[in-house]
Order: sequence, then structure tokens, then C-alpha cells
Amino acid sequence: MSPAEENVVRTSARNGWLLSLPALVLLAVAAVGPLLIVAIYSFLTPGTHGNVVWVFSTEGWSQILWSKDIFTDSYVWADAHLTILWRSIKLSLMTTIITFVVGFPTAWFIATRPPKARALWLFLITIPFWTNILIRTYAINEMIRQEGLINVILLKIGVISEPLHIIYTDVAIFIGMTYVYLPLMVLPLFAAIDRFDMRMLEAGYDLYASRMQVLRRIILPIVKPGIIAGSILVFVPSLGAYVTPRILGGGKQMMIGNLIDMQFGQGKNWPLGAALSLTLLVIVTVALLYYVKVANGEKKNG
Repeated sequence: MSPAEENVVRTSARNGWLLSLPALVLLAVAAVGPLLIVAIYSFLTPGTHGNVVWVFSTEGWSQILWSKDIFTDSYVWADAHLTILWRSIKLSLMTTIITFVVGFPTAWFIATRPPKARALWLFLITIPFWTNILIRTYAINEMIRQEGLINVILLKIGVISEPLHIIYTDVAIFIGMTYVYLPLMVLPLFAAIDRFDMRMLEAGYDLYASRMQVLRRIILPIVKPGIIAGSILVFVPSLGAYVTPRILGGGKQMMIGNLIDMQFGQGKNWPLGAALSLTLLVIVTVALLYYVKVANGEKKNG
């Protein structure tokens, strides 16, 4: 490469960095800055009435797993925190699985419709995004509460003799999150199925493969990127959900988002809230890294 060409390459690279500088500054201020503040707060001492005392302490991190007995000054497992963490992960995984079970046939149905009908079905799928999540959650609350629509109908037709106790339970949160996040599973699945070559189905049937074999060996491996993308889009917001467990859990069945809010509010333990926030971030980051690893593996195999 001649000196003139090298100079052109260096100038082009420098101009590229200059063009990206505003975006990098915005990213540093809007993302890295708040994250750094949270990380610093997690290693400080909680104040008496909220806020923090600028004295180094790892108590915020230790309180995630252990709590101090006020009578014996000994440390015991923080059962409440561990229960909430387990509930958050469990409900998020259950929501991801059930949205896939419901969303896959829905996406397949939409992808196999004629173009005009397909556009209509996609429009119907996206309608929930036009409504605030708070309103949608209250709608679910009106349906499953003691005097809600479901109990009223079941009582009138004689299926049950007394109202089902669904509200303020894990089941209520699970139903609410499934309803809220189902479109986030359907849309990536639809995008993957829409690119699927239907002639491969005919080839599979010509080779005397059963429907289950075609599904397991042809369809699922090809639409796997859509499955992973939909799973990430559902699992990540489900894990950090706040509105749905707050309304449908009634403040009794909390998830990690509600626990973080309580530490910055009523609990007045900002270091613990910051440590819990970073714990949530770590779990989400691991899930995203797994998605990237699988997606890159699919590209290499492709």
C-alpha cells in the first residue's frame, strides 16, 4: 500500500471515529454513568433515613443471601430474598415456555395465511402494544379477581360452587405476564417462519417422515434463531417485571423488581437495592451472552 493510500485509510478511520463520537458520549452518559453510580452505591453503607453514607461496605451484597439475626447477631439465610429471586426466575421461565407453546402455532398460522390475511393478523397481534401495560394488567385483574368475569361465568354455569382464588397468587402473576409478553414471542417466531422454505416440508414427507419428525428435525432447527430471540425478548422483561406482580401479586407475591423498589423506598437500604439491581443485570447479561453464542453458532453452521 502506497503512502497516499495509507493516508486515505487513516483519514477515513479518523473521520469515522469523529462521526461516532456523539453516540459514544451519549452512551457513556446515559448508560455507563448511571450503571457506575449503582455499582458505587452497592459498596457503601446505608443511611439512617435512606441515601448512603460514604463509607466502604460489602453489607449490601452480603444481605442478598444472608440476614443478621437481631437477637443473636448471627447470620442466617435471607429466606425472603432467596424466595423472591427463585420466584422471579421460575415465573420468568414458565412465562417463556408457555408463550412459546402458544406463540409458535400462532406464528405458524399467521405465516401460512395469504398476504392480505397475514397483514390483518399481524395488525391484531400488535394491538396490545398500543395500550399501556398498566391498563392491560388492570384488565387481567378485573377478569381473575374474586368477583371477576371468569368466576362469575363459572359460577353461573355451575362449574364451580365458590369463586376461584386466583388473584394475589403466583398463578395470577403468571397469567398476567403471559398475556403481556405473548406478542414479544409471536413476532420473532413469525419472522423466522416467514423465511422458512415450505418445500422442505414436502421433501420431508416424500421421505416418509412423520409430522413429529418433520417438526423436530426440519422446522425447529431452521426457526431456532427466532425461538431464541423470542425467548430472550420474553425472559428479560419478565425477570425485571414490576407493574404486573405489583398489581396481580398485591404486594405479597413480590418479584425482584418489587424488592429493588422496596429497598429504595420503604426499606431505605440503597446499597442492597443497588446490589440487587446489579444481580438482575448479571442474570440478564448471561442470558444475552447465551443468545449471542447460539446465534453465532447458527451462522457458522449455516
